[in-house]
Amino acid sequence: MSGALPPFVHPSALVEPGAELGLGVQVWHFCHVMAGARLGPGTMLGQGCFVASGVRVGAGVRVQNNVSLYVGVTLEDDVFVGPSAVFTNVKYPRAAISKKAEFAAIHVERGATIGANATILAGVRLGAYSFVGAGAVVTRDVPAYALVVGNPARVDGWVSRRGSRLQFEHDEALCAQSGERYCLKDGRVAPLDKH
Repeated sequence: MSGALPPFVHPSALVEPGAELGLGVQVWHFCHVMAGARLGPGTMLGQGCFVASGVRVGAGVRVQNNVSLYVGVTLEDDVFVGPSAVFTNVKYPRAAISKKAEFAAIHVERGATIGANATILAGVRLGAYSFVGAGAVVTRDVPAYALVVGNPARVDGWVSRRGSRLQFEHDEALCAQSGERYCLKDGRVAPLDKH
């Protein structure tokens, strides 16, 4: 990332000493990034975001307004998180009972998209380039390249790395935007072309 700009932190944001910000990171209005959090190069946090200690965010990630990343959340490179999406880290919370020993991690793989107001429940893994529709409630793992919608979220198709819906014929599909080819086998999608 030679020539990249240093991190930008809006004056209203709080970035605690000990937080790690990569080159080109942008932290906007009223965000709070705790000590021990790590934001990769080129990542952007929109207004009102919270990032807990120990959270790992890869390079080129976009987290839109009003998203909280709690303990146990990992976002790989190039993930998009829509406004007001929710990540949980306890399956059965109670106010009067500490459940910190029961935190369950959420792992979002490279290139995945999470739509506005979607909810990702504790212990879930979102596959590479998967696409969670706006308002979906994800209760279980999502395969790579899957498009999931609804409550509870269910697979409603497949998308390319560009986010275009794939139409399979004889277990093969072509991305209309990039021309990349994909195969569907045993309920899983994988690219046929190297990128």
